[in-house]
Amino acid sequence: MQRTLKAKLNSDINWNTMVFMIIFHLGALAAVFFFNWKAIAASLLLSWIAGSLGVGVGFHRLLTHRGFKTPKLVEYLLTFCGALALQGGAINWVVTHRIHHAHTEKPGDPHTPREGNWWAHMGWILRGTAQQHDDEVMRRYAPDLMKDPVHLWLNRLYWVPLVLCGIALLTFGGLPALMWGVFFRVTFGLHATWLVNSATHLWGSRRFETTDDSTNNWWVALLTFGEGWHNNHHAFPRAARHGLTWYEIDVNWWGIRALKFFGLARSIKLISKEQVVASHEYGALRKAA
Repeated sequence: MQRTLKAKLNSDINWNTMVFMIIFHLGALAAVFFFNWKAIAASLLLSWIAGSLGVGVGFHRLLTHRGFKTPKLVEYLLTFCGALALQGGAINWVVTHRIHHAHTEKPGDPHTPREGNWWAHMGWILRGTAQQHDDEVMRRYAPDLMKDPVHLWLNRLYWVPLVLCGIALLTFGGLPALMWGVFFRVTFGLHATWLVNSATHLWGSRRFETTDDSTNNWWVALLTFGEGWHNNHHAFPRAARHGLTWYEIDVNWWGIRALKFFGLARSIKLISKEQVVASHEYGALRKAA
Protein backbone atom coordinates (compact mmCIF):
# COMPACT_ATOMS: atom_id res chain seq x y z
CA MET A 1 0.00 0.00 0.00
CA GLN A 2 2.69 2.51 1.03
CA ARG A 3 4.83 1.54 -1.97
CA THR A 4 1.91 2.34 -4.26
CA LEU A 5 1.37 5.73 -2.62
CA LYS A 6 5.10 6.51 -2.68
CA ALA A 7 5.26 5.74 -6.39
CA LYS A 8 2.40 8.14 -7.02
CA LEU A 9 3.93 10.84 -4.85
CA ASN A 10 7.13 10.64 -6.88
CA SER A 11 5.35 10.64 -10.23
CA ASP A 12 5.50 13.39 -12.82
CA ILE A 13 3.15 16.35 -12.98
CA ASN A 14 -0.54 15.49 -13.28
CA TRP A 15 -1.05 17.43 -16.48
CA ASN A 16 -4.83 17.09 -16.63
CA THR A 17 -5.04 18.58 -13.14
CA MET A 18 -2.47 21.24 -13.99
CA VAL A 19 -4.42 22.42 -17.05
CA PHE A 20 -7.65 22.47 -15.05
CA MET A 21 -5.99 24.55 -12.31
CA ILE A 22 -4.58 27.06 -14.78
CA ILE A 23 -7.93 27.53 -16.54
CA PHE A 24 -9.89 27.97 -13.31
CA HIS A 25 -7.35 30.32 -11.72
CA LEU A 26 -7.33 32.48 -14.84
CA GLY A 27 -11.14 32.40 -14.82
CA ALA A 28 -11.17 33.48 -11.18
CA LEU A 29 -8.95 36.45 -11.99
CA ALA A 30 -11.09 37.34 -15.01
CA ALA A 31 -14.21 37.36 -12.81
CA VAL A 32 -13.02 40.68 -11.34
CA PHE A 33 -13.71 42.30 -14.73
CA PHE A 34 -17.31 41.01 -14.67
CA PHE A 35 -18.28 42.56 -11.34
CA ASN A 36 -21.98 42.13 -10.68
CA TRP A 37 -23.73 42.06 -7.30
CA LYS A 38 -26.31 39.49 -8.37
CA ALA A 39 -23.56 37.24 -9.67
CA ILE A 40 -21.66 37.59 -6.40
CA ALA A 41 -24.83 36.77 -4.43
CA ALA A 42 -25.32 33.64 -6.55
CA SER A 43 -21.69 32.73 -5.94
CA LEU A 44 -22.08 33.07 -2.16
CA LEU A 45 -25.23 30.93 -2.16
CA LEU A 46 -23.54 28.25 -4.24
CA SER A 47 -20.48 28.40 -1.97
CA TRP A 48 -22.67 27.45 0.98
CA ILE A 49 -24.47 24.72 -0.96
CA ALA A 50 -21.27 23.20 -2.35
CA GLY A 51 -18.79 23.95 0.44
CA SER A 52 -20.96 23.53 3.51
CA LEU A 53 -23.82 21.16 2.65
CA GLY A 54 -21.78 19.32 0.04
CA VAL A 55 -18.16 19.05 1.17
CA GLY A 56 -18.31 19.79 4.91
CA VAL A 57 -21.54 18.04 5.85
CA GLY A 58 -21.79 15.53 2.99
CA PHE A 59 -18.31 14.43 1.90
CA HIS A 60 -16.61 14.91 5.26
CA ARG A 61 -18.83 14.44 8.28
CA LEU A 62 -21.34 12.05 6.70
CA LEU A 63 -19.57 9.96 4.05
CA THR A 64 -16.02 9.92 5.42
CA HIS A 65 -16.59 9.66 9.16
CA ARG A 66 -20.24 8.61 9.38
CA GLY A 67 -20.78 11.15 12.13
CA PHE A 68 -24.54 10.87 11.64
CA LYS A 69 -27.09 8.95 9.63
CA THR A 70 -29.58 10.29 7.11
CA PRO A 71 -31.98 8.78 4.55
CA LYS A 72 -30.21 7.58 1.40
CA LEU A 73 -31.99 10.17 -0.74
CA VAL A 74 -30.61 12.97 1.45
CA GLU A 75 -27.15 11.35 1.36
CA TYR A 76 -27.23 11.32 -2.43
CA LEU A 77 -28.45 14.93 -2.51
CA LEU A 78 -25.60 16.08 -0.25
CA THR A 79 -23.19 14.18 -2.49
CA PHE A 80 -24.62 15.98 -5.53
CA CYS A 81 -24.08 19.30 -3.73
CA GLY A 82 -20.49 18.34 -2.98
CA ALA A 83 -19.85 17.64 -6.66
CA LEU A 84 -20.53 21.34 -7.32
CA ALA A 85 -17.22 22.07 -5.54
CA LEU A 86 -15.36 20.09 -8.24
CA GLN A 87 -13.04 18.39 -5.76
CA GLY A 88 -13.27 15.04 -7.50
CA GLY A 89 -15.72 12.22 -7.00
CA ALA A 90 -17.06 11.72 -3.49
CA ILE A 91 -15.57 8.23 -3.17
CA ASN A 92 -12.12 9.44 -4.23
CA TRP A 93 -12.43 12.34 -1.78
CA VAL A 94 -13.42 10.01 1.04
CA VAL A 95 -10.60 7.56 0.31
CA THR A 96 -8.02 10.36 0.34
CA HIS A 97 -9.29 11.69 3.65
CA ARG A 98 -9.51 8.28 5.29
CA ILE A 99 -5.91 7.62 4.22
CA HIS A 100 -4.94 10.98 5.74
CA HIS A 101 -6.44 9.97 9.08
CA ALA A 102 -4.87 6.50 8.94
CA HIS A 103 -1.38 7.89 8.27
CA THR A 104 -1.54 11.48 9.55
CA GLU A 105 1.86 13.10 9.03
CA LYS A 106 3.48 9.70 8.58
CA PRO A 107 4.60 7.83 5.45
CA GLY A 108 1.50 7.38 3.34
CA ASP A 109 -0.23 10.66 4.26
CA PRO A 110 -1.21 12.18 0.87
CA HIS A 111 -0.71 15.81 1.95
CA THR A 112 1.47 15.98 5.05
CA PRO A 113 2.88 19.46 5.81
CA ARG A 114 6.07 17.72 6.91
CA GLU A 115 6.86 17.49 3.20
CA GLY A 116 6.55 21.29 2.94
CA ASN A 117 3.81 23.91 3.15
CA TRP A 118 3.35 24.08 -0.62
CA TRP A 119 3.10 20.30 -0.86
CA ALA A 120 0.40 20.16 1.82
CA HIS A 121 -1.59 22.96 0.24
CA MET A 122 -1.46 22.28 -3.49
CA GLY A 123 1.63 20.34 -4.50
CA TRP A 124 0.06 16.98 -3.70
CA ILE A 125 -2.70 17.76 -6.20
CA LEU A 126 -0.27 18.67 -8.98
CA ARG A 127 2.33 15.95 -8.43
CA GLY A 128 0.86 13.56 -5.87
CA THR A 129 -2.17 11.32 -5.74
CA ALA A 130 -4.54 14.13 -6.81
CA GLN A 131 -7.34 12.00 -5.31
CA GLN A 132 -6.70 9.27 -7.88
CA HIS A 133 -6.50 5.77 -6.39
CA ASP A 134 -6.46 2.29 -7.86
CA ASP A 135 -9.37 -0.07 -7.35
CA GLU A 136 -7.65 -2.02 -4.56
CA VAL A 137 -7.09 1.13 -2.49
CA MET A 138 -10.64 2.35 -3.14
CA ARG A 139 -12.13 -0.92 -1.93
CA ARG A 140 -9.87 -1.04 1.09
CA TYR A 141 -10.66 2.45 2.37
CA ALA A 142 -14.25 2.91 1.18
CA PRO A 143 -15.90 -0.53 0.99
CA ASP A 144 -19.21 0.98 2.11
CA LEU A 145 -19.35 3.41 -0.81
CA MET A 146 -17.87 1.04 -3.40
CA LYS A 147 -20.83 -1.31 -2.82
CA ASP A 148 -23.36 1.43 -3.54
CA PRO A 149 -24.23 1.64 -7.27
CA VAL A 150 -25.63 5.17 -6.95
CA HIS A 151 -22.44 6.45 -5.31
CA LEU A 152 -20.37 4.70 -7.98
CA TRP A 153 -22.42 6.46 -10.66
CA LEU A 154 -22.16 9.84 -8.93
CA ASN A 155 -18.42 9.34 -8.45
CA ARG A 156 -17.87 8.58 -12.12
CA LEU A 157 -19.93 11.57 -13.31
CA TYR A 158 -18.85 14.02 -10.58
CA TRP A 159 -18.25 16.80 -13.14
CA VAL A 160 -21.82 16.76 -14.50
CA PRO A 161 -23.47 18.80 -11.67
CA LEU A 162 -21.06 21.70 -12.21
CA VAL A 163 -21.59 21.64 -15.98
CA LEU A 164 -25.35 21.80 -15.46
CA CYS A 165 -24.88 24.58 -12.90
CA GLY A 166 -22.68 26.52 -15.33
CA ILE A 167 -25.27 26.23 -18.11
CA ALA A 168 -28.01 27.46 -15.78
CA LEU A 169 -25.91 30.40 -14.57
CA LEU A 170 -25.00 31.43 -18.10
CA THR A 171 -28.62 31.12 -19.24
CA PHE A 172 -30.21 33.12 -16.44
CA GLY A 173 -27.38 35.38 -15.28
CA GLY A 174 -25.10 35.78 -18.26
CA LEU A 175 -21.30 35.73 -18.29
CA PRO A 176 -20.87 37.48 -14.89
CA ALA A 177 -22.89 34.75 -13.17
CA LEU A 178 -20.81 32.06 -14.88
CA MET A 179 -17.49 33.69 -13.99
CA TRP A 180 -18.37 34.26 -10.33
CA GLY A 181 -20.62 31.24 -9.75
CA VAL A 182 -18.25 28.72 -11.33
CA PHE A 183 -14.67 29.90 -11.88
CA PHE A 184 -14.19 32.21 -8.89
CA ARG A 185 -16.29 30.13 -6.50
CA VAL A 186 -14.66 26.81 -7.36
CA THR A 187 -11.13 28.23 -7.20
CA PHE A 188 -11.74 29.96 -3.88
CA GLY A 189 -13.40 26.83 -2.48
CA LEU A 190 -10.48 24.65 -3.50
CA HIS A 191 -7.97 26.87 -1.72
CA ALA A 192 -10.20 27.07 1.35
CA THR A 193 -10.36 23.27 1.54
CA TRP A 194 -6.60 22.94 0.98
CA LEU A 195 -5.99 25.33 3.87
CA VAL A 196 -7.42 22.63 6.14
CA ASN A 197 -4.68 20.32 4.85
CA SER A 198 -1.93 22.92 5.20
CA ALA A 199 -2.68 25.84 7.54
CA THR A 200 -4.47 23.84 10.25
CA HIS A 201 -1.45 21.55 10.56
CA LEU A 202 0.91 24.54 10.79
CA TRP A 203 -0.69 27.49 12.62
CA GLY A 204 -3.28 27.73 15.38
CA SER A 205 -3.99 26.53 18.91
CA ARG A 206 -4.24 23.00 20.28
CA ARG A 207 -6.95 22.04 22.76
CA PHE A 208 -6.05 18.34 22.66
CA GLU A 209 -2.64 16.64 22.70
CA THR A 210 -3.10 14.52 19.58
CA THR A 211 -0.27 12.50 18.05
CA ASP A 212 -0.22 14.79 14.99
CA ASP A 213 0.30 18.54 14.42
CA SER A 214 -3.38 19.46 13.92
CA THR A 215 -4.50 22.85 15.24
CA ASN A 216 -7.67 24.90 15.63
CA ASN A 217 -7.52 27.85 13.26
CA TRP A 218 -10.35 30.38 13.47
CA TRP A 219 -9.88 32.05 10.08
CA VAL A 220 -9.73 28.71 8.26
CA ALA A 221 -12.90 27.76 10.13
CA LEU A 222 -14.63 30.89 8.81
CA LEU A 223 -13.54 30.14 5.24
CA THR A 224 -14.65 26.49 5.42
CA PHE A 225 -17.89 26.74 7.39
CA GLY A 226 -16.31 25.14 10.48
CA GLU A 227 -13.70 22.71 9.17
CA GLY A 228 -10.88 24.78 10.67
CA TRP A 229 -11.44 23.41 14.18
CA HIS A 230 -9.10 20.69 13.04
CA ASN A 231 -7.45 19.74 16.32
CA ASN A 232 -10.90 19.05 17.78
CA HIS A 233 -11.62 16.92 14.74
CA HIS A 234 -8.40 14.89 14.89
CA ALA A 235 -8.97 14.25 18.58
CA PHE A 236 -12.46 12.90 17.87
CA PRO A 237 -12.71 12.18 14.11
CA ARG A 238 -16.21 10.68 14.14
CA ALA A 239 -17.84 13.55 16.03
CA ALA A 240 -20.33 15.46 13.87
CA ARG A 241 -19.66 18.72 15.73
CA HIS A 242 -16.21 20.30 15.39
CA GLY A 243 -16.73 23.67 17.08
CA LEU A 244 -16.98 22.82 20.77
CA THR A 245 -17.60 26.26 22.30
CA TRP A 246 -19.90 29.17 21.50
CA TYR A 247 -17.10 31.13 19.85
CA GLU A 248 -16.00 28.24 17.62
CA ILE A 249 -18.38 28.98 14.76
CA ASP A 250 -19.34 25.75 13.01
CA VAL A 251 -21.83 26.38 10.21
CA ASN A 252 -21.62 22.76 9.11
CA TRP A 253 -22.80 21.66 12.54
CA TRP A 254 -25.70 24.08 12.25
CA GLY A 255 -26.60 22.35 8.98
CA ILE A 256 -26.63 18.95 10.68
CA ARG A 257 -28.80 20.38 13.47
CA ALA A 258 -31.21 21.69 10.85
CA LEU A 259 -31.38 18.22 9.28
CA LYS A 260 -32.11 16.79 12.74
CA PHE A 261 -34.86 19.38 13.29
CA PHE A 262 -36.60 18.20 10.12
CA GLY A 263 -36.14 14.55 11.08
CA LEU A 264 -33.45 13.95 8.45
CA ALA A 265 -30.46 13.29 10.74
CA ARG A 266 -30.19 10.68 13.47
CA SER A 267 -27.56 8.73 15.44
CA ILE A 268 -25.47 11.91 15.65
CA LYS A 269 -22.09 11.26 17.23
CA LEU A 270 -20.94 13.95 19.67
CA ILE A 271 -18.05 14.40 22.09
CA SER A 272 -19.04 13.75 25.71
CA LYS A 273 -17.60 15.60 28.68
CA GLU A 274 -16.11 12.29 29.85
CA GLN A 275 -14.25 11.92 26.56
CA VAL A 276 -12.85 15.45 26.83
CA VAL A 277 -11.62 14.78 30.38
CA ALA A 278 -10.08 11.46 29.34
CA SER A 279 -8.37 13.12 26.37
CA HIS A 280 -6.85 15.82 28.56
CA GLU A 281 -5.65 13.19 31.05
CA TYR A 282 -4.06 11.25 28.18
CA GLY A 283 -2.39 14.43 26.95
CA ALA A 284 -1.00 15.15 30.42
CA LEU A 285 0.44 11.63 30.61
CA ARG A 286 2.08 12.03 27.19
CA LYS A 287 3.69 15.31 28.26
CA ALA A 288 4.90 13.78 31.51
CA ALA A 289 6.42 10.86 29.62
